Amino acid sequence: MSGEYAQGLLDTNIMILRRSIDPAELPAEMAITTVTLAELSAGPHQVRAGQAYDEHAERARRTDILQRAENEFDPIPFDTEAARIYGRICAAVVAAGRTPRRRIADLMIASIAVAEDLPLFTTNPDDFKGLESLLTIVPVIRPGEDRGR
Repeated sequence: MSGEYAQGLLDTNIMILRRSIDPAELPAEMAITTVTLAELSAGPHQVRAGQAYDEHAERARRTDILQRAENEFDPIPFDTEAARIYGRICAAVVAAGRTPRRRIADLMIASIAVAEDLPLFTTNPDDFKGLESLLTIVPVIRPGEDRGR
């Protein structure tokens, strides 16, 4: 399904997992948003001691992802048009019986995708339930998942 799109907007989870994702799952022309860059920028600062990972290695891994994104992409901003669309996105989420407040970054990314008329590539399509009438959501297989999901 992914191969049918020449262009697409990558959700933050795609950026985090991209080195492990089959390139055939992604569009030839990829874009990210300033919201994704903000989430990636916060990542190294969210590493905590005492977790099930080596905190120094994890901080370095997250910093590497951020630096690669900064080097490779000129992120699309959350602008006035996206802000206007955000209201429609929130209304659709509420109509689907969900709460928009918990997914603000995801919904801002979705708003930019609508404003730019780009399909949104994500390994978490459930995060965007209720938005199908406004946005093309392209599910990407998470590395290690069974293709027959």
